[in-house]
Amino acid sequence: MALCLVSSADHSSSTPSRMRCQELRQFGQKLVRRRLLEPTNDSKSPTAPLNTLKLVAFGVASTLGAGVYILVGEVAMFIAGPAIIISFLVAAVSSVLSGLCYAEFGTQVSWTGSAYLYSYISMGELWAFITAWNLILSYVIGTGSVARAWSIAFDSLIGNHIFQALEGTFSPYMPYYLAKYPDFLALSLVLLLTGVLVLGVRESVLVGKISTGINLLVLSFIILSGFIKGDLHNWKLTEQDYTLNTSESGDIYSLGPLGSGGFVPFNYDGILHGAALCFYSFVGFDDIVTKGEEAPNPHRSIPISIMSTVFICFLAYFGVSATLTLMVPYYQIQPDSPFPQAFLHVGWGPARYVVAVGILCFLLYRLQSSLFPVPQVIQEMAEDGLLFRGLARTHARTKTPIMATVSSGILAGIMALLFEFSNLVDLMSIGHLLVYSLVAFFVLVLRYQPDWNFSKNEKIEDKIQMKPLVMENPLDSEPEAGSSNTLKSLWLPISTTPTQKSAQIVYGCAFLLVLLLTIPSLILAQWPSQVFSGDPVLTTVAVLLLLLTTGVMIIIWRQPQDPSPLPFRVPALPLLPLVSIFVNIYLMMQITSGTWAIFGIWNVVGKWLSGIKGLLE
Repeated sequence: MALCLVSSADHSSSTPSRMRCQELRQFGQKLVRRRLLEPTNDSKSPTAPLNTLKLVAFGVASTLGAGVYILVGEVAMFIAGPAIIISFLVAAVSSVLSGLCYAEFGTQVSWTGSAYLYSYISMGELWAFITAWNLILSYVIGTGSVARAWSIAFDSLIGNHIFQALEGTFSPYMPYYLAKYPDFLALSLVLLLTGVLVLGVRESVLVGKISTGINLLVLSFIILSGFIKGDLHNWKLTEQDYTLNTSESGDIYSLGPLGSGGFVPFNYDGILHGAALCFYSFVGFDDIVTKGEEAPNPHRSIPISIMSTVFICFLAYFGVSATLTLMVPYYQIQPDSPFPQAFLHVGWGPARYVVAVGILCFLLYRLQSSLFPVPQVIQEMAEDGLLFRGLARTHARTKTPIMATVSSGILAGIMALLFEFSNLVDLMSIGHLLVYSLVAFFVLVLRYQPDWNFSKNEKIEDKIQMKPLVMENPLDSEPEAGSSNTLKSLWLPISTTPTQKSAQIVYGCAFLLVLLLTIPSLILAQWPSQVFSGDPVLTTVAVLLLLLTTGVMIIIWRQPQDPSPLPFRVPALPLLPLVSIFVNIYLMMQITSGTWAIFGIWNVVGKWLSGIKGLLE
C-alpha cells in the first residue's frame, strides 16, 4: 500500500507504521471473511416433510398478526383513510419483490435457515453482523409491539381503566418521544413469557393450529359483517358529513382529521406513509425460508409458498380494512380497538366481545411465537464470535440459551413498556425493510460471482474462511487489469463466465446503484408535490439520475452470470432486485425522523458492542 511505503532511512518509524498497516489489513480481512461450507456424511431426512400447502399455512400463521387488528385502525384514521387498501397493495408489492429474492437464497442454501447465515456464507462477516443486528431489532420490536397490542386490546375490553389510571399518573413526566404512560401490563406479559421460555417450553404445533383457526374465524366474521353493515357513503365523506358528526358527538376532539374527504383524504403522501406502516403487517413470510430443509422439493415449494402467503395475507388485509372503513367513517375509528368499537357503532354490541376475546387469544399466541427466533439469532452470533460468547451459553437440561433468552426478553419488555405501538411499528418496518434490501443486494451481486454454487442435497458443517469475496487485488489474480482493458470490459467482457474482474465491476456498480436509488427516494419522499408538478430543477435531477441508473444497470447486465444451475432464479436480473431495493428504500424514507434517530442509535450501539468485544478478546 502507498500509505505503508516509508523511507528506508527512517527504519525506526517504519516498524510501527508497518504494524499499524498489518493490523488494519487483518481487521479488513476479518470484516470480509465468510463461512466455508463443506459437505459432511452426517445426513438425515426431515422427520416431517412439509409440502407446499403446509408451507403456505405456516407462512400465513407467521404473517397475520397484530397488524390486522390494531394497525389498521390507526393508519385508516390518521394517515390514509379508506385508501388504506391501496397502502396495503403497495406494501404487498414490496413484499412480493422481496419474497422473490428470498426465494432464490432460500433454495440456494435452504439449510442455513436465516438471512444472517446466508449473508455470512455469501458476503462476509460485516454484512452478516449488519443483517443479524437489524434482525434482532425487528424481532425484539415485533415482540414488544404484539405485547403492546395485547395490552391495548385487553384494556379496551375492560373499559380503558388501565389507560386512564396510568396516563393520569405518569403522563406529565413522560418525554414527548416516549409513550404517554409506561405499559406495565405489556412488560409483565413479556417477562412472564420469557420466564416460560427459560424453563424450556417449546412452541406447540397444536396450539398454533388452534390459534390460527381462531384467527381465521374472527377475520371471516369481520369481513362478512362488513358486507352486511357496510355503507359505501363512508368512502365519499364530505365536510358536511364531518360537521354533522361533530354536532352529534358534541366533541370535535373525539374525531380524527377530515383531510380532503372522499376515498383519498390524505392524498398521495398519506397512501405511501401508510404503505410504510402497513409493511409491518407482511413481516413473517420470510419465515418460510427457515423451513426449507424440511421441504422435499424446496426449489418449487418455497417460491410458491412465499407468493401465496403474501397474496392470501393481502386479501385478508384488504377485506378487514375495507370492512372497517365501510362500517365506520374513517375519522370516527377508535385506533386502539377498531373492530370491537366498529361493531358497537353499527349496533352489534354483543359481537364486540366475541371479536375482542378472539383477538386476545390470537395475540397471546403470536406474542409467544414472536419470542422464539430472537434467542436463536443471538446464540448463532455469539457462537460465531460476533457477540459476547457468554450469550451462547445453554442450560444443561433444557438446552435453552439462557443468557440470549433473558437479554432479548428484557429488551423486548423495555420496548413494550416505554414506546407507543405506532413507534414500534415504525422501528420494525425500517429494520425489516433494510434486511430485505440487503437480501436483494446479495442476490444481485452473487449471481455474477465466479464459482458460486452449493450442493443442494448434502448437509454441511460450518467453518470460517479467511478469504474476501471480491476484495482481492486484481493485479494479483488475473492479467486483465489495465485502465483500457477495464473500461472495455465494462461493455464487452472478455469472458462468457464470471471472473474476478467482472465480479468486482458488478460489486462496485451495485453499490453505486444503491446510492443513485437512495437520492430519488429521498427527493420523492421530501418534495413529492414539486416533483409531480414539474419543478424544472427537480425534474432535471430526476432525469439525470434515471440516465445514470440506466447506464450503470446496463453495465451490470452486460457482465457474465454464473452458469451453474440454480433451483430458482429471480427473473429479470438485474432489474427486479434493483426495483425491490428502490421500493424498500422509498418506504424507509416515509418513516419519521425520530424513528430514524432511534434506528441509528441502535446500529451505533451494535458497532460499539462489537468493538468492545474485539478489544476484550
